[in-house]
Order: sequence, then C-alpha cells, then structure tokens
Amino acid sequence: MPRDYYEILSVTRTSTQEEIKKSYRKVALQHHPDRNPDNPDAEHKFKEAAEAYEVLGNEEKRAKYDRFGHAGVKGGGAQNMDDIFSNFGDIFGGAGGGGGFDPFEAFFGGQRSGGGRARQGRRGSNLRIKVKLNLKEIVYGAKKTIKLNKHVTCDVCDGSGAKDKSSVSTCSTCHGAGQVRRVTQTILGQMQTTSTCPTCHGDGSTITAKCTKCKGEGKIFGEDSVTLDIPAGVGEGIQLSMTGRGNAGDRGGAPGDLIVVVEEEQHEELIREENDIVFNLNISFVDAALGLQTEVPTVDAKAKIKVPAGTQSGKVFRLKGKGIPNINNSYEVGDQQVRVNVWIPKNLSDEERATLEKLRDSPNFQPGSSKEDGGFFQKVKDLF
Repeated sequence: MPRDYYEILSVTRTSTQEEIKKSYRKVALQHHPDRNPDNPDAEHKFKEAAEAYEVLGNEEKRAKYDRFGHAGVKGGGAQNMDDIFSNFGDIFGGAGGGGGFDPFEAFFGGQRSGGGRARQGRRGSNLRIKVKLNLKEIVYGAKKTIKLNKHVTCDVCDGSGAKDKSSVSTCSTCHGAGQVRRVTQTILGQMQTTSTCPTCHGDGSTITAKCTKCKGEGKIFGEDSVTLDIPAGVGEGIQLSMTGRGNAGDRGGAPGDLIVVVEEEQHEELIREENDIVFNLNISFVDAALGLQTEVPTVDAKAKIKVPAGTQSGKVFRLKGKGIPNINNSYEVGDQQVRVNVWIPKNLSDEERATLEKLRDSPNFQPGSSKEDGGFFQKVKDLF
C-alpha cells in the first residue's frame, strides 16, 4: 500500500504550503541521485518525495487527497525523472525555471546526471474525458477500454520532428546544454544566472530538415486505446488521473495526463445515498397489517425479506454489506436500506368501503393505541 504523502514529507495535515515546500527541499536534497550514486533506495525515495509534493503542493490535488486518499489522485504522481528534475529546479528558483542559481551545482558541485539538463521538447497538454458508470460498476469497480482521438507521437520520426538523424545538429548557442549561463558583475561580486537557451528553447539541438509527416512537431493527430481501471466506490464528479496518457508532447516532450471525470448513471429502482443504497418498498395497508414475504432488487440480484405484521410506514430494513465500498477503505461497505411506504388507495368500491366502515371503530384500528405504533406526536415524545 502506498505510503502516506504527509509522512513522506514529514509534515502534518495542518502544515502550510510554505512548510510543505520547505520540507520537500530538505527530503529531495537528502535523497538526490547525485548525492547517492548507485543507491536504488535513495532514488526511490527521491521519486517518492516528488510524487508527494506534486499532490500536497497543489491545493486542489491536496483537497482531493485529504478527502479520498490515494484513490482520489490515482495516477497523478510524478514518475518521470526529467519531470522531477525540472520541477525540482523550479522549487529552488533556478535550472528549469528560467533564472537563478542551479541548486545541483551549488549543493553537489557539478552538473546533474542522467538527463539532468532541461528536458527536450515541450510537454503535451492534458486530456479530459467523462466516463459514465452504472451502479453495479460503482459497487464493484470497472475496467473500461476506450478509444481516444488525440495527438500521438509521430510514427515516422519517432517524435524527434527531424527528417532523419542527420537532420539534427547540436545547438551552436548552448552547445547541447539546453541552457545558457551569464555572469554579471555586482557590488557583491560576480553573479551567475542560468536560463533556457533562446535558440533551441532548451532542447540542446536544432533541426535542419523537418519531418514531412508531422512538419517538425514530433506529433500527429491520431487514435489511442486506453484501459481504465476504475476503483470501487467512486462517485459523481470524482476525477482520476492517468500519468502520460494525454496528448503527446512536441519533439519528444513528455506526454500530458489523462483526466477521467466520473458520471453516475441513475438506476431505475435504486438510489444512492453516500455509501448506502436505498430501495423504496411500496406495500398496501393490508400487507402492512398482515405482513408478507417479498423480493427486493439489489445491485446484481434480488433479496428476499420478511415484512412483519403491523409494520408501519417509514420502517427501514437493512441488508448489511449490500451497499457501496468506501473509496478509501474497501473493507468498509455501506448497506442497502429498504424503506417501507404504506400505499393508501384513493378509490374504493362500495363493498370495500362498507368493509372498512365496519373496522373503523375497532380498537386495533385506532392510532396511538400503543407506544410502539403510536402516532407522530407520540413518537416525538418517546425520543425525549
């Protein structure tokens, strides 16, 4: 089970954004790969911290995480090392952010390793879709395979945007670094700033001949198939995220994310109330008086229930565990409520009316004859 994001960053649920940011700096520096070469555990913790900060450092994502846990932000964590390095540089006000000092040189005395320079290409945009789920799919979870029309990586140039390998050359301005450094003299001495290369825009290379299919963008409009693994217990308006399944980026840039918005389809007979399912059972006053055995619909079948003689309108029977799982804890499952409504006929035949007139004055037909089935005011009185 994934670790708690607050625990990873050593903060609490009441911590401010500034406290979370400060703690992330500390944890990320401690486990940075350049400080811990050939240490898979450190790299894992570095990625883990980046994933936690991506959620807790965003007010909207943090609110969803606080409410729904990991399921509410599923697939939203940062996993791509280039993205992590870029975001990490932004946190320190330099590197990928267009100005300021480079924290990796300041703390580790050298350039970043393993793709540490600015990531090639521009990141693709996020893609948002709506998925309708019926009540059964909400109770048990669902897998849905859907087709998306979106920007995909060009199959001719493999996303490079170049006609062929010989059509790509190292940028003459930054010499492949993707960044340019400028030294200025101040009253405090020399100050070095780093910014994205204006010629290659951070790619480190330039294209001399563009791909004829994508016109140098590295992406084309096409179709993609995605399988959605939707957890049990989701609800109307909940958003799930799939990292890297959005639109392809420009010239090999990382793809955007796929945002899945849940829509609930209304059931013909059953009603959702939080994690409970409600069925309104309409019975005649004769059945209410005499009792009966009947079947009620559930999400995937029918269930037999016994309505005892003398059941009052408004009585609720519970079918334990026949409701909806808690999205944060699948072991917590709601119930199905069967709410009894006693139906009163509007039109009576002469014979029916005569029969009821005979019963009108019977002691057993007088409301409030006992505390158990007394009138409304008696029930209110009993509560106190």
